[in-house]
Amino acid sequence: MHIALWIFVFAVVFFGLFAFTGAPYVPSHKKELDLLFEKLYPLKKTDYVIDLGSGDGIVLKSVAEHGAGGTGIELNPVLVLISKLRLRKFKRIHIRLGDMYGLKFPKETTIAYVFGDNRDFNRIERKVQSEANRLNKAIYFVSYGFESKKNKPVKAYRAYFLYKLEPEKS
Repeated sequence: MHIALWIFVFAVVFFGLFAFTGAPYVPSHKKELDLLFEKLYPLKKTDYVIDLGSGDGIVLKSVAEHGAGGTGIELNPVLVLISKLRLRKFKRIHIRLGDMYGLKFPKETTIAYVFGDNRDFNRIERKVQSEANRLNKAIYFVSYGFESKKNKPVKAYRAYFLYKLEPEKS
């Protein structure tokens, strides 16, 4: 009984620490993700998705099952381990431990996905815009739950918003 209590306390504290540095862990629902990648942005095999704050890897699992590739970046090492185990059979999916703001998107990136929170949304949107500028190509940006104050969505579906971030002219 005491061991279970200590494990529970450790898990709450461990996950709680990561909530202060990023969005809290909230698992996505597979059915919703499948609808997202069918209705809002139908994925093609040529798509490459960057999942910013990839959590347990469920978004990238849906990406892989739709035939696309992707990279997830996550701060929490426990969630990175869970993701790597969950996604080990998908050769075009990669999981990295780290901070999304230091990630350079691969040149094949077509979509960036975020389940962020309100306090970080503008910073995340600026990050995706800076990568569109650096790569000199449009990147679609999917946000779950938060609407941009700067950009108008190309499409919306339930709580998902799809933006097309074009490279800015200097």
